[in-house]
Amino acid sequence: MDVLITVILVIVVALVFDFTNGFHDTANAMATSVATGALKPRVAVGISAVLNLVGAFLSTEVAKTISDGIINEGDNGLEITPSLIFAGLVGAVLWNLTTWYFGLPSSSTHALFGGLIGAAIIGAGFGAVNFPVVLSKVVLPAIISPVVAGVIALSATYLAYVITKQARSRGSEKGFRHGQTVSASLVSLAHGTNDAQKTMGVITLTLVAAGYQDSGGAPQFWVILACGLAIALGTYLGGWRIIRTVGKRITDISSPQGFAAETSSAATILVSSHLGFALSTTQVTSGAIVGAGLGKKLASVHWGVVGRIAIAWGVTLPAAALVGGVAAWAATSSILGLILVAVLGAGAALTLYLLARRHPVTHENVNDTDDDTSRTDARDEKEVTA
Repeated sequence: MDVLITVILVIVVALVFDFTNGFHDTANAMATSVATGALKPRVAVGISAVLNLVGAFLSTEVAKTISDGIINEGDNGLEITPSLIFAGLVGAVLWNLTTWYFGLPSSSTHALFGGLIGAAIIGAGFGAVNFPVVLSKVVLPAIISPVVAGVIALSATYLAYVITKQARSRGSEKGFRHGQTVSASLVSLAHGTNDAQKTMGVITLTLVAAGYQDSGGAPQFWVILACGLAIALGTYLGGWRIIRTVGKRITDISSPQGFAAETSSAATILVSSHLGFALSTTQVTSGAIVGAGLGKKLASVHWGVVGRIAIAWGVTLPAAALVGGVAAWAATSSILGLILVAVLGAGAALTLYLLARRHPVTHENVNDTDDDTSRTDARDEKEVTA
């Protein structure tokens, strides 16, 4: 009975993580379309929500990487338990909410992996983690993917302006805005294909650990549906704080740049999903936007903002691992410890939400740039022209 209660608790927290993933990563798909005016904010998140749900049903390769890859199970590894998975999820959720509060587009993927890795190390030591898989399927894609997406976006932006040089006076910007509707939709579809699977993998891992599913099996239909709905709901509510950062504060983006960034992001994410790489869509999109900013003559990239985002990327995995490890230490000690972790986690999440309400960012002011944060950035950032 205790195992069943813990499994239910893990599934609930996993879906909460999926929900935070949705509103945290909405910016990946729709920030540039909202910033350029190609789509109205509410329409943008509505389209993104639907396509995230559809994308969740397209593949399960990434889910298999998580449920049967990064954690060594068995005699030479870890006897994974629902309590450890729960602790890892707590670390991921709290890091997602922290970076959302500060408007930083950090990686939900690395937050999840960091939380799970930290919990596994506390549970059974470093041997419980399959570091070759983490390196090949998580770390290397994290380093390479934003560079690849950025180079593609830079090239596409440059070519777009060269090819349409004579046509710009006759309305090519309007054509690119229409094109952004398609390219942003592709990013949303790709995001659902990659990111919803991560929660599917966690729930599947929990079911395997509790003996409710055989090891190595694919996610069950109800798991796919639940994860798709959770990420879609989070997407629809919109992570407006991060949308503002990605759409307005990395670079002053125009429609051709937005189209190039979205197209290169979608292509990179979809290929990675097919190969089973648990990619950070946040890093891909941010890299593409930087590339798009560099690809336009006289455009500027706000390197101070980019630097803070890069620091958040580097800190995400170890920070989530630390929280996941502490949570695992408490949650595996007793039922009381498990309850304490749940209560403290819920309290921390509520605190971050209430703090965010003091200076809300909504669909009505998401494109404003005259708030206190923006004025501070304007004073201390140096713009480098491409």
